[in-house]
Amino acid sequence: MIKRSQWTTGAAVCLIALGAHAQGTPSPADMQRGMEIMQKQMAVMSPELVEKAKALSPEIKQFLAKVAMRHERRSDTLTLVQVMHEIMAEHQMIGTAIATDNGPMAADAARRLAFHRLPRGGMLPYLPLEKVTTESLSVLPSMEIAVEGSAMKIAEAAEKGDMAAAAHHYGDMTAGCVACHMHFRGQPGASAYMPRLKK
Repeated sequence: MIKRSQWTTGAAVCLIALGAHAQGTPSPADMQRGMEIMQKQMAVMSPELVEKAKALSPEIKQFLAKVAMRHERRSDTLTLVQVMHEIMAEHQMIGTAIATDNGPMAADAARRLAFHRLPRGGMLPYLPLEKVTTESLSVLPSMEIAVEGSAMKIAEAAEKGDMAAAAHHYGDMTAGCVACHMHFRGQPGASAYMPRLKK
């Protein structure tokens, strides 16, 4: 179990920037909730990962805290792969809804995707350890805009019945998904026991 003293400094720095969530200075209740979320996430990380997380820049810590606060659906059991299955289901539903001119369906699925569930421990435990650096994680804010920001634009366009605009944003969202996978995931299914099949 990671003790509060091991992460409080980093968490406090992170929570300073939660104004993006709270539109201003975070309330004491938001600060407490954010610290509890981060404590829970850090508690399931290995000591090696905790050290890598503590070494991240204040800006990246702030971003990760913002994400943890914004995504209110969290799981104590699901892995990142399982959460990605949920996201893929929403992605496919959006595409189907756009193709069949079903604005309400597209908007609902897009919002669920934008506010997707977080896996046990947050995102960091599922990344290759060498990717848990300020340089590697610095792409996350732009990828969040490309994926979750585009999903919200899909919802807005679909509610107005502008399916052409929704389709445009769907392409932007998909491009963001692909870019994120290329940066962090690599080839699906590759493991220490199975070499990558493509270079």
